[in-house]
Amino acid sequence: MKKVLVITGPTAVGKSDAAVELALKLNGEIISGDSIQVYRGFDIGSGKITEEEMMGVPHHNLDVLDPKENYSVALFQKQARAAIDEITARGKLPVLCGGTGLYLKACLYDYEFEQDSRELDLSPFEAMDNDALVVYLNEKDPDALKSIHPNNRKRLIRACAIASTGTTKTESIESQKKEMIYDVLLLGLTCERKILHERINLRVRKMQQKGLKCEMERLLNEGVTFDDQSMQGIGYREWRGYFEGNMSEEEVIEAIQLHSRQFAKRQYTWFNNQFPVKWFDIFEENWKENMEHCVKEWLHE
Repeated sequence: MKKVLVITGPTAVGKSDAAVELALKLNGEIISGDSIQVYRGFDIGSGKITEEEMMGVPHHNLDVLDPKENYSVALFQKQARAAIDEITARGKLPVLCGGTGLYLKACLYDYEFEQDSRELDLSPFEAMDNDALVVYLNEKDPDALKSIHPNNRKRLIRACAIASTGTTKTESIESQKKEMIYDVLLLGLTCERKILHERINLRVRKMQQKGLKCEMERLLNEGVTFDDQSMQGIGYREWRGYFEGNMSEEEVIEAIQLHSRQFAKRQYTWFNNQFPVKWFDIFEENWKENMEHCVKEWLHE
């Protein structure tokens, strides 16, 4: 089985830096497991790693889509697995780094996705507004709503069409074996919750200082809208009220901070329930050395 090292954990905990350090020491290349960093031009709000921060380590799955294009778990699975094959074939170690739990699981486990959209009857749902779609999906497959934003109309329509066939997306996933298809080491970074919240708040302030509002203005001027899937990520969707004249910039920043903290809580819940993660507290002494030792033991077992 191909070996895949996974670096995960909540937002703002320092996953990217840790992944780069390990990749440099272990002849690795990094695959991004983020659902917004795939979009070109979505840099500051997504916390995308800069070229300088990469320190020469090749990164895959960044800046691969235009902002008007749609992305999906199935497409991520295809791209990430192709990158794993390519990196492994060159004798290097794939390092999958990210905090989007469903994306990571779809890549690592034996997920097979339901029928293609072209085989589904979307017409009954295309006539419904988003509120009606949410009500329908909440009745038929409430678990699917946990990973679909209420404004993401295309995903809502697709999920409703799948649910109408009698086998929901959730049931399809749960019926699979849930076995990993790689030899995986899952490492998670963590810290005390209060400290993490402080790191999240500071990170969002740094985004503001780097020009997040200017990034938003540029994207909107280029034709991106708040209904596009690329705008559904935290750090972007909160600006809608500001540009519609209903929120101040400070209110937007506070909303991003709040939603990021709430997301971190959901990430912990997902990782602890779904993954066999070995956790490392970033404020414990020698945590980096201990993590590196853990990886080297796994590589040479």
